[in-house]
Amino acid sequence: MSVKVLGIYGSPRKSGNTDLILDRILEGSRAAGAEVNSIYVRRLKIDGCLECGSCEDTGECVIKDDMQSVYPLFQEADIIFLASPNFFYNVTAQVKLLIDRSQAMWSKRLLEKTPEQRRTYDGGKGYLICIGATKGKNLFVGVELTAKYFFDALDMSYEGGLLIDRVEAKGEILKHPDAMDRAFELGKSAVDSVKV
Repeated sequence: MSVKVLGIYGSPRKSGNTDLILDRILEGSRAAGAEVNSIYVRRLKIDGCLECGSCEDTGECVIKDDMQSVYPLFQEADIIFLASPNFFYNVTAQVKLLIDRSQAMWSKRLLEKTPEQRRTYDGGKGYLICIGATKGKNLFVGVELTAKYFFDALDMSYEGGLLIDRVEAKGEILKHPDAMDRAFELGKSAVDSVKV
């Protein structure tokens, strides 16, 4: 059975740096034999969480929008690559909507696992890919915390990823072949680590 990889394209900008580097990561995953699915968050029609509490009883979200097609992809994936440019030290608003709506997955986890069982992750591995324009020492602190707890809600361990600073202009990442090479290797090695 092949490893299932999900790539989440979180940039509002089509064919920008985040798209390009995630493309390369998924090429690496395919080269390692993975079955790859992709979500372009900018194409989804997603409403914000209503905080209605319904998912606490059922583990399912009551809002009928494009997230209903995303939840099964979360559950099927062995590996998720979450890619977002850095907006104000965090993910984009589009990605944050997707993450907030993952509260249903957290509720599902609470319903299905005891506190002791929740100390381990059975859903797979999660990786963050984030590109920022500046070079501040705290540039990735907020986005990493957000990613860590997103993957926690999905019952996935957070495995780090690629955090790249000082890249802003559209397509500029292509001037950094070392980063593109690292991206390919990350896609490949992530799949190989699940095969073991």
